[in-house]
Amino acid sequence: MAAMPPICNFGEKAHDFELPATDGRTYRLADLAGPKGTVVVFSCNHCPYVKAVIDRLIRDARDLAAIGVNTIAISSNDAASYPADSFAHMQRWAEEKAFPFKYLYDESQAVARAYDAVCTPDFFGYNAELELQYRGRLDESKREAGTPGARRELYEAMKLVAETGHGPKEQIPSMGCSIKWKQAA
Repeated sequence: MAAMPPICNFGEKAHDFELPATDGRTYRLADLAGPKGTVVVFSCNHCPYVKAVIDRLIRDARDLAAIGVNTIAISSNDAASYPADSFAHMQRWAEEKAFPFKYLYDESQAVARAYDAVCTPDFFGYNAELELQYRGRLDESKREAGTPGARRELYEAMKLVAETGHGPKEQIPSMGCSIKWKQAA
């Protein structure tokens, strides 16, 4: 079922975390934040919306890193109910796609809850002070990749954030599969 996150809550501070990554190390937000901005994207392996944008996300993450904006991907889905989102599958996909960003595993789902993540992909764009400036989509893609040459909304917004510290006032929310929450015991 498709889900859409709420509009950007400008200025909200990023929530710290300490999570294992597919490279075998554990990272905190401060370890991965960029000097001019940071994108935190809630993602997963199986979602058709993520699969539709993954190559564009990789491109944009590389281009953003070149201007001082780092990208962090976090998977918070319930891997017991969705085995394709297991840590082992995350490691394989990160290697296969040569992710230019850290791919972290939020097994407890505490980080997704702290960020109020809604869907995959769900993009949070922060300035250098880790204040939220973007909660929009990557581009026009939905369950299928958008048209070639589609406007790079995330990239443009984060370039603006890197240059000014502020994101665009008008943002189109991302759309994706709902986060797969664990059932209460």
